[in-house]
Amino acid sequence: MFKKILIANRGEIALRVICACKELGIRTVAIYSEADRNSLPVRFADEAICIGPPQLALSYLNIPAVISAAEIANVEAIHPGYGLLAENANFAEVCETSGIKFIGPRPEVTRLMGEKEKARTAMKQAGVPILPGSDGIIASDGEALEWARQVGFPVIVKASAGGGGRGMRIVRNEEELPGLFKAAQAEAAGAFGNGDLYMEKYVEHPRHIEFQVLADEHGNVVSLGERECSIQRRHQKLLEESPSTQVTPELRDQIGAVLCKSLAAIGYSNAGTIEFLMDKDRRLHFIEMNTRIQVEHPVTEMVTDVDLVKSQIMIAAGAHMRDVLQGPIVHRGHAIECRINAEHPEKFTPSAGKITAFHPPGGTGVRVDTAAYAEGVIPPYYDSLIAKLIVRGKDRSEAVSRMSRALEMFIVEGIFTTIPLHRKILADEDFRAGKIDTGFIERFLAKNGKSEHLQP
Repeated sequence: MFKKILIANRGEIALRVICACKELGIRTVAIYSEADRNSLPVRFADEAICIGPPQLALSYLNIPAVISAAEIANVEAIHPGYGLLAENANFAEVCETSGIKFIGPRPEVTRLMGEKEKARTAMKQAGVPILPGSDGIIASDGEALEWARQVGFPVIVKASAGGGGRGMRIVRNEEELPGLFKAAQAEAAGAFGNGDLYMEKYVEHPRHIEFQVLADEHGNVVSLGERECSIQRRHQKLLEESPSTQVTPELRDQIGAVLCKSLAAIGYSNAGTIEFLMDKDRRLHFIEMNTRIQVEHPVTEMVTDVDLVKSQIMIAAGAHMRDVLQGPIVHRGHAIECRINAEHPEKFTPSAGKITAFHPPGGTGVRVDTAAYAEGVIPPYYDSLIAKLIVRGKDRSEAVSRMSRALEMFIVEGIFTTIPLHRKILADEDFRAGKIDTGFIERFLAKNGKSEHLQP
């Protein structure tokens, strides 16, 4: 097992990794920007090193600064968390070259799955169901039109190197295709430095389902089941739950088996999430893979009692899957996670500033992952996520009631948060009935007198 790990991240995920390391008896090194000097990860890590000013490019995304901190602290491994450098294959390569273990998959596998069109091809060859679409990168709007006619409108063009909804456009007819194709290409080039696009059939009113996997470095891969992530706004998830009400045990086992076989074939290791769209006939179609721990990983932890972050660390240290899991995976009850963001709950605009009061809820089946605290400051430079509220109940009905109660008892003052929005979502009749898909928030906002397209 490692003796010391550097955490190349900030906020709640950095603190989450520190917790896992403490339980494993591993010393931790936190890196921080000047804006995070008074953060809880800095307080609870065994060592802390400032790596630069608040700007991401000069601190948390500054690979030479991160590696220098790791070498100064003499760590054996780096945990990247999620976001930032977590899926940066170049960073993983630099770690490898520097003799530091990167807690994640090998660089070549990260690179393969990070280029979405290549990942799509790899999954198709492995027998994972995918959406009809282009055979590789599309070179021009003329070629895009040819593919669209084959696939059938509506279609969606996507950035091969993309994420977060950028470089993505839905095309419903031939007339609008050239303009939308060029707009997606320009946005992808500006956001990712890569304007390559591919095309898929667009699924109307899909559910967003993702499968959590763990793979050791000895060729063993296991699936820990699915999460329902359909409650999202502009491709950004707001609320997740497990299990999905639409995934049968037979489908869960079938997809899990295919994923384990395909990921073993490409030599995948560590934690990963495979994302699917589910159509109205309950068919799953692969869309992408995230080669890291997910924001919503506690949902799976709550229903399986598997500590995914500790599992990541043990796998990176060479542990066999049987020693990581120490028994069969058993799913129990239903879990829901609400992402609490420092945002105006109706305008979705960021709300930085000092937290004047902070009281997280507790009680049976309630978990709060956060690095926020009373008198702490939410800086304006980073992602707006400040806490994750997770509950487990014996079934979905109890989980919904428990989450509603927990949201009511969650006090954050001094800044705006999305707690009021989540309380309204949990009270919505369609949500409680499980009538959800990726268009739920748009309908919800319209029903509550807010037009989604008017939101900033």
